[in-house]
Amino acid sequence: MSDIYTLGIDIGSTASKCIMLKNGTDIVAKSLVSVGAGTSGPQRAIDAVLEAAGKTREDMAFVLATGYGRNSLMNIADKQMSELSCHARGAYFLFPDVHTVIDIGGQDVKILHIENGAMVNFQMNDKCAAGTGRFLEMTMARVGSDIARIDEFVAGASPVTINSMCAVFAESEIIGLLAQETPPGDLALGCIHSICRRTAVFAQKLAPAKPKVFFSGGLAQSQTICTALAHYLGIERVQTHPLCQYNGAIGAAVLGYRRAKR
Repeated sequence: MSDIYTLGIDIGSTASKCIMLKNGTDIVAKSLVSVGAGTSGPQRAIDAVLEAAGKTREDMAFVLATGYGRNSLMNIADKQMSELSCHARGAYFLFPDVHTVIDIGGQDVKILHIENGAMVNFQMNDKCAAGTGRFLEMTMARVGSDIARIDEFVAGASPVTINSMCAVFAESEIIGLLAQETPPGDLALGCIHSICRRTAVFAQKLAPAKPKVFFSGGLAQSQTICTALAHYLGIERVQTHPLCQYNGAIGAAVLGYRRAKR
């Protein structure tokens, strides 16, 4: 029996991720391009994965696109699917015992309750940027650093309180704090705590008490953010994974395999 290859593509607002799976279980190749919907990022991510695996589009039994920009790949993908279903399936692939998924993206926050890899309930906050990765990215740029250096940047800092619940007012508050010569590390750590506190309040409306949480997305690469989120959730730690940014793409590739097997 010949192997079945599937491609999962997750096009977010700030990055494009692509995963190739063999037989629904083995990751053959992966690619992340740091630009998302409306750019060349999705095609570049696909091309990089195909080249790394020595495969062509014709070798793929099924290509499934998800994420904010999924409809831009209608000429490439066999199907487009909600990122909620794909994130649930990706989390189950990485951590089968997890039942709560928290994803802090560039434009929204997703909370999923899953059972056996299927989403049974969800909450999504896409109304305000103050609780998202974009807000932290903007804050880091304003203090003259980069979000990739966040753990190093806030080492030894003491978080200031960010009171504003709206991104526009929060940014004004940050400008005011900088004018008062608030240490940049304290400010960045204050933003982390603000995001994690808001996310935890949001998650606790859906998650059971003491949930087993998988934290996905780019911010999950930060140990500081993982620790703060666990603190506000009232749990010992959140689960994360080196492939946390690829969660949606992994889920898309797995669901693509299930379609190919029909």
